[in-house]
Amino acid sequence: MHHGKTATPVEHIPDPKNPRAYRDALSRFATGVTVVTARETGGGGPVGITVNSFASVSLDPALVLWSAARSSLRHAHFSGAPAFAIHVLAADQAELAARFAKRGTGFDGLSYVLNDQGVPLLSGTLARFECLTEARHQGGDHTIIIGRVTRFTTDAEDEALVFAHGQYGRFTPLA
Repeated sequence: MHHGKTATPVEHIPDPKNPRAYRDALSRFATGVTVVTARETGGGGPVGITVNSFASVSLDPALVLWSAARSSLRHAHFSGAPAFAIHVLAADQAELAARFAKRGTGFDGLSYVLNDQGVPLLSGTLARFECLTEARHQGGDHTIIIGRVTRFTTDAEDEALVFAHGQYGRFTPLA
């Protein structure tokens, strides 16, 4: 049952030349916010990207997925990475999300450690999933990357950072 404002629904057909209406419809689905980290292709420096396309795939084996935009300058690093880490952000970490979004400052001045695979790990996030790349699938203008979780960490008990309607926020329980 919907208790919001009543309005006449407007139907659309996805149009790649004008994706705004489709993007606006997708923004109505609230997601968590993560930062995915890896090493640059060829064992280079750390690379990170803010992602809200994170999901659990399987409990046994422990598999997760996320999607990397093929238009991203960092796509080659992530689509070729043998290992990566997904960091689930807390409600007070919107600045960390901004560091790894387009034109963000990334790892500049940020403290991190490397795991056994050379993947940069950030501390203080709600959860972290360290993964070996299990599979890659082409999905339109994205690459769907499936990771086998080799280790996970839960740290803080804070509220999760949420993204909906094009902005960051927090989850507020109904009861």
